[in-house]
Amino acid sequence: MAYQAGGQRSAPRPVPESLDAQAYLEDYSVLLEAVPFPSVVIDHRWDVVLSNNAFASLFREVGPHPTAMPADNFLRFVLFHPDAATVLGEHESSWCLPMLAHFAAAVERYGHDHGLQSIRRDIAQDPIMEAAYRQGLPHWIRAVGEQAVAHDGAVRALRHPDPRWGATDCRVVDETPRTLQDMGYTRITLVLRETRRERPRARRTRQTAAHLTVVPAPGT
Repeated sequence: MAYQAGGQRSAPRPVPESLDAQAYLEDYSVLLEAVPFPSVVIDHRWDVVLSNNAFASLFREVGPHPTAMPADNFLRFVLFHPDAATVLGEHESSWCLPMLAHFAAAVERYGHDHGLQSIRRDIAQDPIMEAAYRQGLPHWIRAVGEQAVAHDGAVRALRHPDPRWGATDCRVVDETPRTLQDMGYTRITLVLRETRRERPRARRTRQTAAHLTVVPAPGT
């Protein structure tokens, strides 16, 4: 069965062994597709289990990447894809740092998970990302408090490729039913807002590759 609308995945998706659980996911995918906003079901590694066409549409102009496609692993997309900042507005403050905080919490809980350790190695190979993770992130978490790791209710900027939305905001809503929670999955929906944002004059693709402002710039 295909657990993803709108594209193919290069690696196997996390699939529960129970036939009842698989049947539940098949039915849940129908429900997910009826939602007009981008919606995704992920596991603790942020591997995508299910997503709808609205999610695929949001990222339809994102270029190919061997390991960081949004329909494969959303955490990797936010942190490593060079096109992430073209869709995710205020990329560093609204997306990168909160996702690094989620990742740090996941590592603390599932420390020996091979998938998480693979992401950790990739972070370590990027000097700027590693500095943000080891130095900037603790300072940022202290500054913003516990909400740093609570995505539900957060309002974040987006740049939707559909001109009907354009530069706008979304409300991140965690609407995980008990059955999904028991499987170890989380459902997140990005509720798009009608309020438009003024587009910045210049876009910066992959802000993390240039500099994260939570860490000192080289030579300063």
